[in-house]
Amino acid sequence: MIRIGILGDIGSGKSFVSKAFGYPVFNADSEVGKLYKINRKIFIKLNKALPKHITQFPITKQEVTKTILANKNNLRKIVKIIHPEIRKKMNIFLKKNKKKKLIILDIPLLLENKINKRKDILIFIQSNKNEILKRLKKRQNFDLKIMNRFRKIQLPLDYKKKKSKFIIKNNFTNGFIKKQIKYILKQIQ
Repeated sequence: MIRIGILGDIGSGKSFVSKAFGYPVFNADSEVGKLYKINRKIFIKLNKALPKHITQFPITKQEVTKTILANKNNLRKIVKIIHPEIRKKMNIFLKKNKKKKLIILDIPLLLENKINKRKDILIFIQSNKNEILKRLKKRQNFDLKIMNRFRKIQLPLDYKKKKSKFIIKNNFTNGFIKKQIKYILKQIQ
């Protein structure tokens, strides 16, 4: 099985590109959202670590946002609790898809949490900063402060770019992305 790790800035289109490959995708952000909604054990752990902030189940995105903005250390506390669960979910995904020729790992903290394997093929998604900001502002609950807190716990983009075997320039058009993916798939298969 070929494992492809998708790297890039917040809002660069990692999920968009991941889906365009047409292979099974493990989307960590989506899995985190599910944990907040359905996993009571996660709620109990977060409530214990952040009793002033995480007070009701299911956990809402607004509650998490307020928690992160309240104190810069809160994000690290959340990641410390959520990350082991996401790793378990990823391992289930990998087992379920072990016979697949290729899988995509859309995990924002892939390198930071040392989830990648040495043989993984890393692809960096490069997008125009103005285009990213324009697209992020359209998102519900967009908050620049939150985005900057997340950026602070991530490795520099230049480092991620250097670690990547391929770079996809994302102009957010399907045809352009498909052409680049086709080229990459030819190179790795």
